[in-house]
This record gives sequence, structure tokens and C-alpha cells, in this order.
Amino acid sequence: MPLVSVNGIDLYYEAHGSGPALVFAHGAGGNHLSWWQQVPFFSRHYTCITFDHRSFGLSRDSAEPQGRRAFADDLRGLLDHLGVQQMAIVAHSMGGRTGVGFTLRNPGRVWALVLSGSNGGSVNDESRAIRAEQLERNRAMPKGTILALSPRYIARHPERAFLYRQIMRLNPRHGPDFLAVPPNYRGSTHERLAEAGVPILYVVGEEDALAPPRTIEIAASQILQARLARMPNAGHAVYYEQPALFNREVLKFLQEVCPPALRAARP
Repeated sequence: MPLVSVNGIDLYYEAHGSGPALVFAHGAGGNHLSWWQQVPFFSRHYTCITFDHRSFGLSRDSAEPQGRRAFADDLRGLLDHLGVQQMAIVAHSMGGRTGVGFTLRNPGRVWALVLSGSNGGSVNDESRAIRAEQLERNRAMPKGTILALSPRYIARHPERAFLYRQIMRLNPRHGPDFLAVPPNYRGSTHERLAEAGVPILYVVGEEDALAPPRTIEIAASQILQARLARMPNAGHAVYYEQPALFNREVLKFLQEVCPPALRAARP
């Protein structure tokens, strides 16, 4: 089992393919298995690195739990162990905190950032209000509803919805406040991300019930070098519901912004 001791824990990871490094950071409803429709595709072009965040999948938290506060430093420990100095990151939902945190704390190491179903911390008062209204609607949904998948997808693909739920159930349980932002926090990452200059692709499903599309539009609009891709017929887990479209758009973006030196290193 590929475990590496980093930042006080044993972190589970996998590496597939060859070429420039491409890191996949899963969301709160997933783990390294979530990327089963991405790794076979992208490993033809990149070295795909998947991992389980601490307290997800096969990675456990430390005796004194650090949770999401340690995500970015955990990733740095993994990449240092693997000897990876430059990489692109594809981060979904919760993984956006890892991707943005790592990018801002490690200048020059990330050459592209894809944020799927995540605002990456780029917010304003309008997006905060939209998000709060959506949370209230979600609280009224029946218990057991898979909010990450669109109702249409669940109806058409019950077997894949079942697989999504089974992957999610491999994770230890987390408290309802695991990802909560401090109630009085009013900050935004957009200025720091703009200063970092890293090309960013925001991806959102048109039917996203967890990260409403308008909030992702706002996030992208506040960062000069950010692009936006809205995916039709998809909910929050757009990479899962529309893998072919997601893979194609992400690959196109990565190929366009890849630094020349890394482009030459592709297989």
C-alpha cells in the first residue's frame, strides 16, 4: 500500500502515467477513487497523482486532529517526497482549499489550477448571499439525498449514483462543521490569486446545488487570469457526471497554458 509519512500522518497516494505532474484533489464526498474516469484519460499525457486527504479514504488524521487546516501542507509533504517541483492541480469542491492553499503558500510550483465546483475562496457579498440561500434550500431536502449529483443523473444512471455513494461511504464520518468557515470571516482570496498569476480554470455544472453557478461566475470574474467553463446537464460532481466533456475541457486548458519547458518533457 503506497503510504508516505508526512506532516505527522501516513498519507495514501497513487501515481499513474508519465510526463508532467498532474495532481487530483478530491472533494468531501470522495477520495482517490473518485477520479476513476479521469486517471485513465490524463495518464496518457501526465503523471497523475491521486491521494486521500487526511481523515478521508485510507488516510487517517493525527492523534490531535488537524483536519482541513493541514491539507495544503500534507500535499506539499507528498510532492516533496515524490520529488515533484512543478505541477498542475485539478481540485474538486473541498479539494479547492487544498489547491488554493498550496498554490499561495508555494509560489512558482503550480503552473495551472483547475477548480471544479469550488470558488477557491474568491467571493463577494453577492456570492455569500447566494450561497447562504442555497444552504437553506439544501437543509430542506430529504435525508440521504445525494446533493452532489443532479436528480436527472441519478434517475438515468442509478448504478453510477450507487457507485458514487459507495465511494463516499469508504470515508470516516466527519462532523457537520468540518468544512465550516468562521462566521465572522469576510475575506476573499481573489487578490492573492491574481497576484500569483497562475492560470485558473473554473468549472461548474449548470445544475450544481452545492456551488451555485452564479457564485463560480463571480469567483472567476474577480481574477484576471481565470477562465470559466459551465457544463450542461451536470450537478456539483461535474467530473463524475460529464467525464468526457470535463476531461476534454481540462486537457485543452492544460495544453494551452503548459510552460514550454514542461511541454517538451511530455511523452
